[in-house]
Amino acid sequence: MFKKLLSFLKKKKKKISTKKYFSSQRILTPVHSLKIGMYVADLDISWLESPFLFQGFEIETAEELQQLKDVCQHVYVDSSKQKRRKGVKLESKDKYNSHNLVIGKPPERLGTFENEISHARMIYKETGQAVDYFMNKVVAGSGIDGKLAKESVSACVNSVLHSPDAFLWLMQLKNKDEYTAQHSLNVCLLSIVLGRHLGLPEKELNYLGLCGMMHDMGKILVPLEILNKPGKLDPGEMEIMQSHTSLGYELLKSSDHIFYGAVEAALTHHERMDGKGYPRQMPSTKLSYNSNIVAVADIYDAITSDRVYQKGRTHHEATKIMLDVSGSHLNAQLVVKFIESLGVYPPGCYVELSNGAVAIVLEASGVYQLRPKVLTILDEDKNVIEECILDLSEITFDSVGNALSIKQIIDPNDYQIDTIKYYQQGVIQRGFSNPH
Repeated sequence: MFKKLLSFLKKKKKKISTKKYFSSQRILTPVHSLKIGMYVADLDISWLESPFLFQGFEIETAEELQQLKDVCQHVYVDSSKQKRRKGVKLESKDKYNSHNLVIGKPPERLGTFENEISHARMIYKETGQAVDYFMNKVVAGSGIDGKLAKESVSACVNSVLHSPDAFLWLMQLKNKDEYTAQHSLNVCLLSIVLGRHLGLPEKELNYLGLCGMMHDMGKILVPLEILNKPGKLDPGEMEIMQSHTSLGYELLKSSDHIFYGAVEAALTHHERMDGKGYPRQMPSTKLSYNSNIVAVADIYDAITSDRVYQKGRTHHEATKIMLDVSGSHLNAQLVVKFIESLGVYPPGCYVELSNGAVAIVLEASGVYQLRPKVLTILDEDKNVIEECILDLSEITFDSVGNALSIKQIIDPNDYQIDTIKYYQQGVIQRGFSNPH
């Protein structure tokens, strides 16, 4: 019954007038800005048409928050009736900077992979150069250029809004010798991709990208012999390694034009949901929304990257590890949303098709998650072929009449695939000019 009511209200709420009175105590507030502890005095629909029993109530649960988002666009919050409860922040400089999760729907893509990939490649290169510049400045004893960082992140956000798949494709080409710089860039991009999937507005995506880009700047101040040690760190070395959070915090705090949320994320991205993280063993209720997102992006990129002491895992291996530690290390809801944002077969991963051919995933299908657009590179016998675009969402049959599908994700090294070749300019364009 309630689902039918929600369906009815979703159709109707756009037609309902939102003209209501305003006073110093009753504030018109978008539903995505609501937090637990706020007192809802009125709705933009009739109370009789809502699922709520009382005309005016304090938001106490995440379920009530979601119900408000399902049936309303705006509500009226009465600040005079809010309870100043210990441990709950009712006011915040950043409405998303809270442990109360804001989860909406991703916007429509503004472009396509085919049209965005060349532009994304340029932005990825330029932003990588900016990250290198920041790190070199830190080594030289200077702070971070906050204005340049904001400009770089803004360009990334714009590209992700056009096609998140383009950047996800580019991020697969990693160099373990340049891990720290690439990791900062990739966490920036993965955070933006997740933020977009959560429905965050562009301004908040820019803040989130800065948090991702700056989260590990403190590692530049950690001695290289510890940072790149191939074996297990001893307790003293581990303590020095973990100090990168505090070092990054102090570095960013003293830099100009740095968003405070990025300073906070640098300090707290290794804190845990169970309060057993570092450096301060903070409870989950004290961790910011941006820091929780960065923590998810950080661990995914770390697990899937080749390091001096470990080989990178596949997407499926990484997501299994993340699911195993969700709730204790990572925010469980964000882990699920992160996996959704990348898809079952993320752009850039290598897959074996049901007929034995090998392909690279290009672009996820908005409807059929298991049937993305791919670039075929090896035939059924694993011989190199002319690149060809294959859209698996459009039922395609193999030589014996069976519908093609993805069998499994593979490691390109197992087939001596030259990964760099397929990320060079022209290969994708050649594939699009030769559709199946």
